[in-house]
Amino acid sequence: MPKKLSYGAEVGTICQMAYVVEDIHQAIAWWIEKMGVGPWFLLDSFGSPEHVYRGKPNTANVTIAMSFAGSMNIELLQPLDNEPSVYRETIDKVGYGFHHFGVAQEDIEDEVARRIARGEVLAHRAQVPTGGKVAYFEGGEGAPGFVELIPVTSGMEAGFHRFWEATQDWDGKDPVRSFL
Repeated sequence: MPKKLSYGAEVGTICQMAYVVEDIHQAIAWWIEKMGVGPWFLLDSFGSPEHVYRGKPNTANVTIAMSFAGSMNIELLQPLDNEPSVYRETIDKVGYGFHHFGVAQEDIEDEVARRIARGEVLAHRAQVPTGGKVAYFEGGEGAPGFVELIPVTSGMEAGFHRFWEATQDWDGKDPVRSFL
């Protein structure tokens, strides 16, 4: 039986749906007003020369916001520059909107190796604030976007749980909060 995470998702399953947005504050307002999703946890800047895009070091920078709809993490990503990235790639190909599915993985390096061995294309690696490195793979023919492997670390579990817990019985106050 798959391990359940504290916010209800199971390891090895989709735990996140992510969207690239033109204006993160407008997107947050839409999710709150139209979908009742909130509060949102905002990270103003996420980028590093240690990130790798298509096999090369990458300094693209994005703003990230996260919340939960039930046990599904919703992530919003706004590029802050025109550097090549998986985010800019999606915008250039199909515009703003759906970007990736996130899948929680306990042993991310084994899963990365397994996917590469079966011919999947690794597009991006990045150290994340919740610990470990995420890996983005091309979704393949007919896929709506990328697949992000999210390492299940104690920081990920604690951070996602904190975000999820804040959404339980949210009263509409403090709609935008600090990610860290």
